[in-house]
Amino acid sequence: MPGLLTVDPKAVNHILQNAYSYPKPDGTRYNLGRMVGPGIYYDCFHGAVSQNVPGILVVEGHQHKGRWNPAFATSHIKELSTTFLDKAIQLRDIFASGCATSADGAFRTDVFPWLSKLSLDIIGLTERFQLPIQLSEPQQHPSELITAFDQVILSGSGLFRLLQGWIPILRLVPTEEGRTMRNAQVTMSRIGRSILQESRAFSNEKQSTGLPRDLLSLLVRANMSTDIPESQRISDEDVIAQVPTFLVAGHETTAAAVSWALFSVTERSDIQAKLRTEILSVATESPTFDELNALPYLDMVLKETLRLHAPVTSTARVATKDDLIPVSKHFRHTDGVTRDYIGIKKGEAVIIPLRLMNIDTAIWGDDAEVFKPERWENLPSVTSAIPGVWGNMMTFLSGPRSCIGYRFALAEAKAILFTLLRAFEFELAVPHDDVGKKAHIVDRPYVKSDEAAGYQLPMIVRAVTYP
Repeated sequence: MPGLLTVDPKAVNHILQNAYSYPKPDGTRYNLGRMVGPGIYYDCFHGAVSQNVPGILVVEGHQHKGRWNPAFATSHIKELSTTFLDKAIQLRDIFASGCATSADGAFRTDVFPWLSKLSLDIIGLTERFQLPIQLSEPQQHPSELITAFDQVILSGSGLFRLLQGWIPILRLVPTEEGRTMRNAQVTMSRIGRSILQESRAFSNEKQSTGLPRDLLSLLVRANMSTDIPESQRISDEDVIAQVPTFLVAGHETTAAAVSWALFSVTERSDIQAKLRTEILSVATESPTFDELNALPYLDMVLKETLRLHAPVTSTARVATKDDLIPVSKHFRHTDGVTRDYIGIKKGEAVIIPLRLMNIDTAIWGDDAEVFKPERWENLPSVTSAIPGVWGNMMTFLSGPRSCIGYRFALAEAKAILFTLLRAFEFELAVPHDDVGKKAHIVDRPYVKSDEAAGYQLPMIVRAVTYP
């Protein structure tokens, strides 16, 4: 398939703002839909349980955001800030216990599964399935839901599954992986209904006091509001279809982002110390949403982390019609004519390399790949041309298909970093150059010298000592 790869901000803005003209390619939607929501392809070829109810990562156009926007409003995220901090404090106490019982006061642990478990608690999935956080291995007893989701992810990987995305006739070929995926989808649908019923019951019980305990309760409560027009209410099938999406977008991305933030501050002890000093300037361990957002260096550290370690490194689109894509600078075409646009034909693909835009030296300078939070104090003027929905970067995309839950993710990450760095000093337990990235939906850390162990981020955690 012929196509275009571009980091030109003006071209990227045109492509992402015109979501109807540039949807995700058929193959991408098929493969993603198998993991986070059945969608029309899964239904047609594999008989999914819920017909034509894709996850919000898969749908295009007006379906993507309209009915979900109210649930992710800033006012609702503020209501969850207490939950973010409460859960982070639970993990803090576990780490503190590990430090206290260690002979040298250092708790040696793999922080990645802890952060993954923590983010699951915040979404509200683990409490419903007997998964209390415990000091032993946090993934020792995976829930039925997580097991089903893992089966979907593993069944959706591999060369043949990739080929199925781009060669539709191959989707008709029955495979053992396909049967495993269908069974897992049945499990997730059943559990999704249980989650919905519990969340609705909880929302009814707490209607007078009002505060939701997790993301799912928040969604149900927002959907039950009398202020929401009937046309914007979310159906039960829609909510159920989003359970896999919450697992991907609601916990995979946050766990990865916080992991990379901790990795980054272990590279520079002065950055970690400076951030801790700012955090300790707050008198309480439970700041409000606004108090967290008033910490400038915490904001800079998180921005720099998400610039260098965007959970998703690229995105693809396909043109549904012939188009002229505007570019930032005139250029001389191969035919000798100077143009300020690139022509594209219907059916041609467009690749937007998000990470490359985030480290483009023409935008960020020669030190673009260096972790330097202070750069956010005085950004180059050229960064204003980047069309990202947040922070002059492309991590959360832009336009109608931008990340709908980015405010949730940012608030959650800030609460976790605030709580952990307030209490502990973090040191990487392996050399920094021994840590690599592997893409498994999102970029996860692994140890190069111990690749067989899978995704991990081993660290030495020590309690902060005060004079």
